[in-house]
Amino acid sequence: MLPIERQKQILDWLSQEGNLTITEISKRLNVSEMTIYRDIKPLVEEKKIHKTSRGISLASISTVSSNSCTYCLKELNNRHPVQIITSDLKVEQLCCPHCGLLRYKDIEKEVSQVICRDFLQNTTISAKSAYFLLDTDFNLNCCQPQALAFESLKYAEQFQKGFGGTIFQFEQAIEELVDRMNGHKGCGCHK
Repeated sequence: MLPIERQKQILDWLSQEGNLTITEISKRLNVSEMTIYRDIKPLVEEKKIHKTSRGISLASISTVSSNSCTYCLKELNNRHPVQIITSDLKVEQLCCPHCGLLRYKDIEKEVSQVICRDFLQNTTISAKSAYFLLDTDFNLNCCQPQALAFESLKYAEQFQKGFGGTIFQFEQAIEELVDRMNGHKGCGCHK
């Protein structure tokens, strides 16, 4: 069995059982514990799993630093964060509308609310009623393609006059970002 196959098997077991010890995995796969440590190292680095006092377990959103974006894992230190509140009242912090919209698309059925900030007014607004401006000449050095949220079409249009870009409503913005991230429209971005 190749390392990638063992890694997939380990992830499958963890999703079914929660926690596993290195010894237990070693016995199940009939390989040395050292081999298992080598197999899990990239999974730990990619934050797919984390080490516990009882072995390893799947990483969950709660294991991501509260000061990090749950989508791209960048530090939350900007002025345009997004929050997603799920039906079971878990709150995810995202660094920007780009990550917020893509994360929303990933877990849409579980989402109760999506909250963002108006870029000009710095007021809290519902992302579902916001307008999003993509492709502006204004660079915030955050995720690309950059998306800026505005409470009203008027604010978005005023900003667009000075810095360019294209205005989208919530669903349109998601569609546009997903298309670009999937390579249908070149954007040179990565997660």
